[in-house]
Amino acid sequence: MASSSSSTEAGVVAERRGIPGAQFVEDVQTYLNQSGLDVNSALAFLQERLQQYKVVEMKLLAQQRDLQAKIPDIEKCLDVVATLQAKKGTGEALITDFEVSEGIYSRARIEDTDSVCLWLGANVMLEYSCEEATALLQKNLDNAKASLEVLVADLQFLRDQVTITQVTIARVYNWDVHQRRVRQAAGVAIES
Repeated sequence: MASSSSSTEAGVVAERRGIPGAQFVEDVQTYLNQSGLDVNSALAFLQERLQQYKVVEMKLLAQQRDLQAKIPDIEKCLDVVATLQAKKGTGEALITDFEVSEGIYSRARIEDTDSVCLWLGANVMLEYSCEEATALLQKNLDNAKASLEVLVADLQFLRDQVTITQVTIARVYNWDVHQRRVRQAAGVAIES
């Protein structure tokens, strides 16, 4: 499971597979000085980054749902091919119901067979020997599971970045409130 993440000297993860890393702000004044932003600009930038994270999260969650739906389908296909191979040579026919369309099923009687047809996508179906079909389906299953693991890791990284950004927004906002109170107290003290 390869990821393209890199670390900076401060230990902040800069990026993971195109997802920018969030910087935890220890000292708000230093952060504002280094970034050259005022409080409102910094808050606007952080809010925009948070929205970008939310968009990426929605895309990753959609990919995760697709993979989670795809894996059981591949496993079901592997089981069917294994059942066909087990019945091969026994002289016993396999009687099964299969889905023709959503909610519409048909019954089939399958005699000894050496091949199966697999949908590859884009309205393409190819005939494979049972052994080739098993190998292809197993490869697809392994790839889907590996992709799901990477997606889960990406989502965890993204959630960490969202949390860091939310904490940073709160720290900048609270720092600003504190600075206003200090200035207000100093103004009251001068008037007295």
